[in-house]
Amino acid sequence: MCQNPHRSLGTNPDEPPSPRSPEEEAREAKMQAQVEEVAWTLANGDASARIQAARNVRKIVRRSPKARSAFAVSAVIQPLVAMLPSANHRSMESALLALLNIAVRNERNKEKIASSGAIPPLLDILRSDSNLRELATSALLSLSASKSNRPIIAASGAIPPLVKIIVSGNMHGKVDAITTLYNLSSCVESYGDLSSSAEGAKPLLALLKDNKKHSKFADKTTALLKILCKSDEGRRAILDFECGILTLVETVEEGSLLGAENAVGILLSLCRSSQEKCRELVLNEGPIPGLLLLTVEGTKKAGDSARELLEILRKDSRPKRIESEDLETIVHDIAAKVDGPDQAEETAKNMLRDVVRRNMEDNISRLQVSEQQYAAHKCRLGQ
Repeated sequence: MCQNPHRSLGTNPDEPPSPRSPEEEAREAKMQAQVEEVAWTLANGDASARIQAARNVRKIVRRSPKARSAFAVSAVIQPLVAMLPSANHRSMESALLALLNIAVRNERNKEKIASSGAIPPLLDILRSDSNLRELATSALLSLSASKSNRPIIAASGAIPPLVKIIVSGNMHGKVDAITTLYNLSSCVESYGDLSSSAEGAKPLLALLKDNKKHSKFADKTTALLKILCKSDEGRRAILDFECGILTLVETVEEGSLLGAENAVGILLSLCRSSQEKCRELVLNEGPIPGLLLLTVEGTKKAGDSARELLEILRKDSRPKRIESEDLETIVHDIAAKVDGPDQAEETAKNMLRDVVRRNMEDNISRLQVSEQQYAAHKCRLGQ
């Protein structure tokens, strides 16, 4: 017999709720009076009164979850949304800030704001030359945190203006736009627009280059770059960026599990599409040690991608075969540099099992060169 969920919480559904204290009732009555006053002013006041009412909403709800729920009613949200297309800068700004604060940490409020028609005017602000573009980006970021809002935002044409923010916005706007696009990337509706937005590749790589590779921001940036790699224009933009390949190789070596998986996926996509051009570009950045390590310590997807990329990189017009004993020695030396002498034997065994059996003898000469590249890279990192 199923247990009554109310009883599992130690309550009796047949009992009336606990009586509220006079203080609680007074606070709720005061809050309701504020909501009604704001709603009346937003509906009937002149422009100046509506601006002040929106500012009051922001002030009241910004630190109170209860107030956010109380003010998230149609009589408040819809007039605030109606202020967004205003020609009055102060009116737009006050409405934006009020809606942002109503949406904070409240899934239902985000859904109510989106269903009240906020997305189209937010996109209009995003496409304009207004200095409120970054604020509108923050609002879209907040709304995109709700999974149910993402298909609506993606289908409304949000991708191109968000990419424009990445290209030309300030740093705060770029970070918010990247996070919003990352949220939207889970929607099928957004894939076409994302993969065709090649102009975003260079600013994304620039941000990845200048930020910590082992960070959530790097994870989101590489995820978007991986989508851009699905188009010829996106791949060309990545290849044309100075230090772009090096930045991706560094992310393979230094990134989180997700970031490394994304980065090796991007490198693999580049090499699949243009082996002759990309092989040398990738090999010149000394990726072999990081790829070998990824086959052992990465996610399954990252390991599979690393093995396929190693197979592509090992191809040479003048293959050179060596004895298996020499191969074992070289891999053992690389393992010692990666994990230290105490763990070298076990690491080498894993590397040989996962890599050597895939006929990598043809490219051992490149492994020998990679030892020097790996040492130089470690020296550059100060390790």
